[in-house]
Amino acid sequence: MINLIKQKLPFQKKVNMKNLTKHDLKLGHLQECQICSSRDLQKVLDLGHQAPCDSLLWSQHLKEVEKTYPLNFVRCLDCGLAQIDYVVAPEELFFPNYPYRSGITPSLVNNLQSTGPKVLDRFGIAPGGLVIDIGSNDGTLLQGFKGCGMRVLGVEPTNIAQLAIDNKIDTVQEFFTEELALKLKMSHGQAAVITAANMFAHVAQLGSLIRGVDHLLEDGGIFVTESHYLVDLLETVQYDSIYHEHLKYYSLDSLIKLFSYYTFTLVDVERIPNYGGSIRVYAQKGVGHNISQSVKELLIHEKGLGLGDNLPWQNFADKVNKSRRDLKNLVSNEIANGKRFIGVGCPGRASTLLNYCDLGPQEIQYIAEQSTSLKLGLFVPGVHIPIVDEQVMFEDQPDYVILLSWHYWKPIVEKLRAKGLKSKIVIPLPKVTVLE
Repeated sequence: MINLIKQKLPFQKKVNMKNLTKHDLKLGHLQECQICSSRDLQKVLDLGHQAPCDSLLWSQHLKEVEKTYPLNFVRCLDCGLAQIDYVVAPEELFFPNYPYRSGITPSLVNNLQSTGPKVLDRFGIAPGGLVIDIGSNDGTLLQGFKGCGMRVLGVEPTNIAQLAIDNKIDTVQEFFTEELALKLKMSHGQAAVITAANMFAHVAQLGSLIRGVDHLLEDGGIFVTESHYLVDLLETVQYDSIYHEHLKYYSLDSLIKLFSYYTFTLVDVERIPNYGGSIRVYAQKGVGHNISQSVKELLIHEKGLGLGDNLPWQNFADKVNKSRRDLKNLVSNEIANGKRFIGVGCPGRASTLLNYCDLGPQEIQYIAEQSTSLKLGLFVPGVHIPIVDEQVMFEDQPDYVILLSWHYWKPIVEKLRAKGLKSKIVIPLPKVTVLE
C-alpha cells in the first residue's frame, strides 16, 4: 500500500505547449539544457572523443576510421539536470545488430521480471489489461507481466526483437514515436501500464515519446521508467556509465521538472540496484493525483546532498581522475613485473572506461564474455581489445582480471571462483581494489 500525501511539488505547473518541442533534440552539439533549455551549462568531466560504446568491430574493420564524438558530462545550473552535450543519431546507436541482451544477467533478469507483479500490486491493476514496454529488448521485463495474466506488447527497434518474438512476446520492431503510438492505439487499444526500463534517458526525441505515452495510456494509467540514478553515479564514481546512449542522468528533482511539462503526476519513486544504482519512477496520467511519502523523502535527501553546489561535482571529478591514475598505474607496474591482464564482462560502460584510461590490447589482452553473449568475436571500439568466450580465461588463468561489470561484482566473483578462476580480480570502481 502506498503512503500517499497531498502536496504541490516544485515545478508542478502548466507550461506553454510551444516549449514541448524543446524535448525533441537536434543532432550534434547541444548548447541548451535538455529539459529547461537554459544555456547555463557547466562542464563537469571531459571524457574525450569516443566511438559509440556498442559500435563493436569485426576484425576486417579494425583498420577503418571509426566515427567518434565528444563525450562531455555537464550540468544545468538552472534546473540541475546532468547530461551530455552531444546527440548521436539514434539509428547509429541502436542499429539492427545491436548486441545488448538483458536476459543473460541473472540478477538483472530477476529485477526486471519482478517489475510486473510489483506494479500491478502497488496500483491494484486487474489481470487482462495491456502492458507495453518501450525498448523491450528480448522481452525479459514483459515476461513478468505476462506471468501475471496481462496482455503484453514490446516495442524494440533492433533485431533483438526477434528473440522476444521467438519467446512468444508480441513485439513491434520500430522506434517508439508519437506517430507509432497513435497506430498502436488504433490496433491494440489503450494500455493500463507502459514501461521504459533503462532507455528513458537514451531518447533524443523525448517529447515525441512522452506525448505518445499520453495517447496510449488510459486515464489514470501508469508510466513506469527506470534510469541510472544521478546520486548513485556521483557516490560510486560511475563515470563509465557516461556514454552517448545516455543523454541524461536524472535526479528525482529533474524528473519532476520534466514531467511538469506534461499531463502526468509523478506519484511514487524507489531506488533499485539495476545497473549499479537506478531510479524507478511511477508517473500517473493526469494531474493532481496523490503523491507518495517516498517522493517527499527522496527530494529531501537530494537537497541535503547539495547537488546545486559545485562541491559534489568537483569531488566527483577528482575521484574519477584518481581512479583513472590508480588503474593505469596498477596495470603498467604489474606488466613491468611480467604480469598479464585481461578483462571480464563487456557491458557498454566498459568502452568508456577502457578508452578514457587508454587501455588497449597491449595492456588488456582480451575480454572474456559469457558463451551466450552476442559480442563474441568482436572488438571493443577505440581500443580494439578482442572479446572471447570465457572458457579461454578459465584455461588461461591470467595473473589479473579486471571486472568491467564491476557494478555486479559480488555475484560475478562468486561465480568465477566457483568455476575455478584463480586470478587476482581487480574491481576498478568506485576505487581500485584487488581481490586475491
